[in-house]
Amino acid sequence: MEYRQLGKSGLKVPVLSFGTGTFGGKGEFFQKWGSTDVKEATRLVDICLDAGMNFFDTADIYSAGASEEVLGQAIKGRREKLLVATKTTFSMGEGANDKGSSRYHIIRACEASLKRLGTDHIDLYFMHGFDALTPVEETLRALDDLIAAGKIGYIGCSNFSGWHTMKALAASEKYGLARYVAYQGYYSLIGRDYEEELMPLGIDQGVGLMVWSPLGWGRLTGKIRRGAPLPEGRIKSGGAEGGPPVDDEYLYTVVDALDKVSKDTGKTVAQIALNWLLQRPTVANIVVGARNEEQLEQNLGAIGWNLTKEQVAILDAASERTPAYPYWHQRGFAERNPRPV
Repeated sequence: MEYRQLGKSGLKVPVLSFGTGTFGGKGEFFQKWGSTDVKEATRLVDICLDAGMNFFDTADIYSAGASEEVLGQAIKGRREKLLVATKTTFSMGEGANDKGSSRYHIIRACEASLKRLGTDHIDLYFMHGFDALTPVEETLRALDDLIAAGKIGYIGCSNFSGWHTMKALAASEKYGLARYVAYQGYYSLIGRDYEEELMPLGIDQGVGLMVWSPLGWGRLTGKIRRGAPLPEGRIKSGGAEGGPPVDDEYLYTVVDALDKVSKDTGKTVAQIALNWLLQRPTVANIVVGARNEEQLEQNLGAIGWNLTKEQVAILDAASERTPAYPYWHQRGFAERNPRPV
């Protein structure tokens, strides 16, 4: 297992982490993702640790806390062997303060996550979304205090825009507070928006990327083909709802390119899509999920080898799209606005 530095921090993380969105299965939305119980989760954790994949990602909102509870049981007795990341911001109750990134909510949410996980510390704690109603200084001060108390190790942000992230980093510098060392965001061969603003920011500011939904909400698993009916599973059951819409022709063009590279390499479509991400700037870690051992073993097959420059070029060309303004305009001045990829 390859390990990489997580942004501008001293923490090294494996290039793959295990996402536990399938744990618990509470609520209509997360039932479509999966309903892994403690016994199944324990076996998946065993496989991960045997492969050197000792990083596990969850969130309080996943199955209304059940994901954290199942993960906590699955790692019981071996907490010192692994890293745990979780998140807060989104609603966990009916109260006016049961959501957001206020000091009030963060402190209580962290304590609740620690209890559900059965641990005394969280290695990496994310703000799951930007809270425009709370001053960034209040959020960062609360997180800084939790670090000082030993309850969290490092902090990150997820789903922030570029200016949200930069505003927070500037506040951390101004007031001497802990800074976000990681950004957890959507990035895939059919979702390359991250490259236009957030990637250059990550390079400039030393913020490492943890990729979520690297297979485009299940569209790049190798099960979708041009002219073929949707296979049984998460996408057909509506499990891709909430994800970004993808034009069918664009998706099939990318899948066609993946199929070509798959034949050249002998690797699966999913493994190629993951390996492509591992060669992109700022990527420190990819969060992969699995509902069973077979899916997990397939994902682990994405490491230990690299696509050639020619194969990367084929995938780049198939997935390239004209970006939104002002990024398409900036490409006309590449000598002053060089692209990182």
